[in-house]
Amino acid sequence: MSDEHAEAVRLLWGPHPKPARGPRPTLDLARIARAGIDIADCNGLAEVSMQRVAAQLGVTKMALYRYVPGKAALVALMVDGAIGPYPAAGEAARGGWREQLEDWARRLLTVFRRHPWALEATIGPRIMGPGELSWMERAVTALDGTGLSGAERMDTAVLLTGHVRGITQQARAAGPAGNPEAQLGVILGELMQAHGEQFPALTAALASAARSEGQDQAWEFGLQRILDGLAALIDRRAR
Repeated sequence: MSDEHAEAVRLLWGPHPKPARGPRPTLDLARIARAGIDIADCNGLAEVSMQRVAAQLGVTKMALYRYVPGKAALVALMVDGAIGPYPAAGEAARGGWREQLEDWARRLLTVFRRHPWALEATIGPRIMGPGELSWMERAVTALDGTGLSGAERMDTAVLLTGHVRGITQQARAAGPAGNPEAQLGVILGELMQAHGEQFPALTAALASAARSEGQDQAWEFGLQRILDGLAALIDRRAR
């Protein structure tokens, strides 16, 4: 295990010994993570730095280093704090596996929409904290008794997360103007008016989408088709 990974494990999973030297500690990891999250929510992940977090907390950068060794560890704390433990972890499961996973995906979409910077902070191999892993635990548990293997249940969580991430990235790229599908439809609609004879199938599809006047069509369609595919697989296993 690299030193960076070992430090991430210690900060995310504990134990958290108090600094052995210096003045009495005035900070804790949750407060530090919250300061970083506030900066990232307002200005993006690129604007998060040890200096800026220290200033927001009213301490020196060197004082902050007594708790967190650098930005990589800080971001790991921020991610676990922003995603947090699965919000219904203490509730009894409601509905069947499909209802539970649909609720799970919608909750995760809310988290990424609230903290879009987490998209870039959760790319590549990294150590996940207990909060983030509680989401994986919930998704895997929802599929108990379905006949899917452990690997398939984990892959299901990854597949749903990928859909959530893709939709969030589209919305983020569209900016504050709103629905990316609507923006794309307007642009393509104008192009089809001029070149529709070259793309008759696309022209008809865009006309149908415009008539539906739905919001988040790509999100809802993709979510339901993923769950439909799982249902077909589960049914096939049962037979």
